[in-house]
Amino acid sequence: MKSVHVTAPLALLLLSGCVVGPDHKAPEIALPAKFAEGPTSSNGDVSTNAWWTAFNDRMLNSYVQQGLSQNLDVLQALERINQAQASVVIAGAPGLPAVTVAADASRAGARGFRTTPNISPTTSARGVVDASWFLDLFGRYKRSSESALAQLDAAYAGVDVARLTLLSQVAGAYIDVRFFQERIALANQNLASRRETLDLTRLQLEAGAASRLDVVQAEGLVNSTIAELPGLETSFRGASHRVATLLGLPASTLIPELQKGARQPVARFNAKAGVPADLVRNRPDIRAAERQLAAAVADIGVAQSQLYPSISLGGSITPTYARTGSADTRLLSWSFGPALNLPIFDGGQLKANVTASESLAREAYLIWKQTVLNGVEEVENALAAIARDARTVAALRDTVASYDEALELATASYRDGASSLLDVLDAQREVSTAQASLAAAVQQMAQDFVSLNVAVGGGYAYGSPNTQVASAAAGPAK
Repeated sequence: MKSVHVTAPLALLLLSGCVVGPDHKAPEIALPAKFAEGPTSSNGDVSTNAWWTAFNDRMLNSYVQQGLSQNLDVLQALERINQAQASVVIAGAPGLPAVTVAADASRAGARGFRTTPNISPTTSARGVVDASWFLDLFGRYKRSSESALAQLDAAYAGVDVARLTLLSQVAGAYIDVRFFQERIALANQNLASRRETLDLTRLQLEAGAASRLDVVQAEGLVNSTIAELPGLETSFRGASHRVATLLGLPASTLIPELQKGARQPVARFNAKAGVPADLVRNRPDIRAAERQLAAAVADIGVAQSQLYPSISLGGSITPTYARTGSADTRLLSWSFGPALNLPIFDGGQLKANVTASESLAREAYLIWKQTVLNGVEEVENALAAIARDARTVAALRDTVASYDEALELATASYRDGASSLLDVLDAQREVSTAQASLAAAVQQMAQDFVSLNVAVGGGYAYGSPNTQVASAAAGPAK
């Protein structure tokens, strides 16, 4: 009999260390040693690189700082960390002993009428102390805690994803603001030039050197330029509104300071692409996907543990006191014992839960793999664009210079009566088109610089606040 008393606790202790389900292992994927148009050297950690300072634009730098601290998407992501931290506690709590205490008291009696005697008052009090403990023999709550902790890691990575997305959106919207301002300025310059041509044509008409057709054609070009301006102004305001909203401000807040104007952003140093293996470490969306995979693998263990028996230990102590007249009653009752739950027939539900959990884990792996490959594609696309943007811009600058000279020559020849107005109008249209193309190419070159830095996972940890005090960052709850 003594051996039974010794071996039973030992058996329970051994069973308590049995955790079913697979253990998570870091996923792997075959990646090339370098990007097609990239270097062979690693980037290292680029999470704190303030790559937007390459534009040498103090207003952009200020907007990025504001956005990182007050963007609403980032603050929402911080709150999701708080939720995930609470979920960790919720997941592990059922595996710990639970104790509840309750008590009640009452005094009751009755007063009789006529021949009915009074009933003596009765005073009673009762307390209950209940205790229970689920013996996690097969690791159900251990795996639940693993899953919740992985989700917490994913929530932290989610904050980094939100910050990286913010950098892309703020820089992109600011580049658009300056592009539309450039287009507006060019349109106004062209409008002034075309009005001069119209005035000259009217003078030529009065002198008999031009026809009414020439005047009408010059007027048409002036009016078409005027018609172009409202659309550009609307686009400028839309981009300005976008910047303000990203900073957590009302849409029109930044219009006055953005209307002061500035040159189009051009990066003053080159972005570094690193190698494909850097993305697994530097891209927060890849880290988040890997943590989601870890959570899904742990959930397999939770589902498998439900196929096995479960044992709970429970007990209660109930002191009771009652007094009726001069008679007292005092009792102390108690109970203790195990409860066994053994799944025998459930219509296949528990096994189906395991199958579903395994499928979800395989899906999570595929999502992780797809996230990695999408990241590689984004870097390759940005590298391919950046390698060619400068050539496009240089060629368009030469094109604008050539068309400017052609316009000067055509205007001078028209003044001397050696050429027709059509030559001048054609030259003006060519200048306008080339200038618009150049502005768009400069805009695209800046956007591609942003895309590459975001694709390699750069800058999201710059000035990062302590995400463990997310509620303080978001402000007090109302």
